[in-house]
Amino acid sequence: MNYLAHLYLSGEDESILVGNFIGDYVKGNQYQQYPLAVRTGVLLHRQIDWFTDRHPLVKDCASRFKTNYGRYSGIVTDVIFDHFLAVGWRQYSIYPLRQFSKHVHAILLSNFGLLPLRVKLFLPFLIQHKRLESYAGLEGIWQSLAIMGRRTSLPEEADFALEVLRQDYELIKQEFVVFFAELVDFVETNFEVEIKKPTENPR
Repeated sequence: MNYLAHLYLSGEDESILVGNFIGDYVKGNQYQQYPLAVRTGVLLHRQIDWFTDRHPLVKDCASRFKTNYGRYSGIVTDVIFDHFLAVGWRQYSIYPLRQFSKHVHAILLSNFGLLPLRVKLFLPFLIQHKRLESYAGLEGIWQSLAIMGRRTSLPEEADFALEVLRQDYELIKQEFVVFFAELVDFVETNFEVEIKKPTENPR
């Protein structure tokens, strides 16, 4: 999953949130150098990725992008799933997305010294451009994929990804809704994470 989903799945514990956010940048047993709750967040991040990478609905979605993205199609799926989480945010969280994003920014800034160097470098950009909120719009998804295409090994195929997303929008949305409900249940069942949700289940 991408940033917004990992942050959401961290629940109410700020240290777990920090660990979950930096999980991709903490390799091997490096997590052991962090405080206990941050370590828990890093390990939670890894379990979320483990569950996600093996889920058949995620694999089905990723297959749509393989012609242009190859082995990176799962990364594209992660970003696009953040779009559907942002779009349906009110069904998943008791906090407005803007309030949640500002709260996350404050937590990460107050724990700036714990962040790996690469995270310290991109955090100001994430905050300035309201990246978490931007996932709710297709333009924000395109920008994220385009930036990744320029700065990482992800192919520069943002136009292709948006074309596929628009074409299969409702199908991908349904895949996300079913998968994410199972992921939330996996996290809440197996980890001591409290996710405050509206009383109605997402539809």
